[in-house]
Amino acid sequence: MRPPTSQPTLRLSGILFKYGTKSAQVAFRTGDFKQQVIFIGGLTDGLLATEYLQPLSMALEAEKWSLVQPLLSSSYSGYGTSSLKQDALELDQLISYLINKEDSEGVVLLGHSTGCQDIVHYMRSNTACSKAVRAAILQAPVSDREYRATLPETADMIDLAASMIKEDKAMDLMPREANPDAPITAYRYYSLCAYMGDDDMFSSDLSDDQLRQRLGHMSNIPCQVYLY
Repeated sequence: MRPPTSQPTLRLSGILFKYGTKSAQVAFRTGDFKQQVIFIGGLTDGLLATEYLQPLSMALEAEKWSLVQPLLSSSYSGYGTSSLKQDALELDQLISYLINKEDSEGVVLLGHSTGCQDIVHYMRSNTACSKAVRAAILQAPVSDREYRATLPETADMIDLAASMIKEDKAMDLMPREANPDAPITAYRYYSLCAYMGDDDMFSSDLSDDQLRQRLGHMSNIPCQVYLY
């Protein structure tokens, strides 16, 4: 009988702080420096979402950068009742906190999976705090639409979401079978699953013009994309 496989131990020491008034708006910071890398995870992610965060934190500390892992209203199972717009508002609050309370001298945004969409949307918002973003890293950007298209119920559920939105029920919840992992509104389901929905930024069938429309503004700052 094989011994149970041990899970890697991920452990970081740092400061947990609130950056907004909502209960979900907390962030964990490792390192105490004036420049920060802000990690934004994907759907269902929260703290310590990826195994590379521990070595990344150590590498950043050697370069005198802090790593900040925020929780957003969309973290964990909250993604279905949130939106890119809400994530951008909360990200702006976090950066404002770092500037005004921590004397930040600039931040780099690091997005993982669906978190990449948050960065693209936030940088389009062109808020005052977005000027503090010195660079962006998009790590493993994905097409949620192309994945959802492989599921048998998706086409019917997209039609249902579209009809709910037309009936001014965009914030009403979809049937449980649309997204068994978490409650999801008609708006967020359509955003993630429909062609050219708000979250549809990295699909392989988007034309050059569509990609330029959705991603072109990212050329205004240094931006690196890592596919894995």
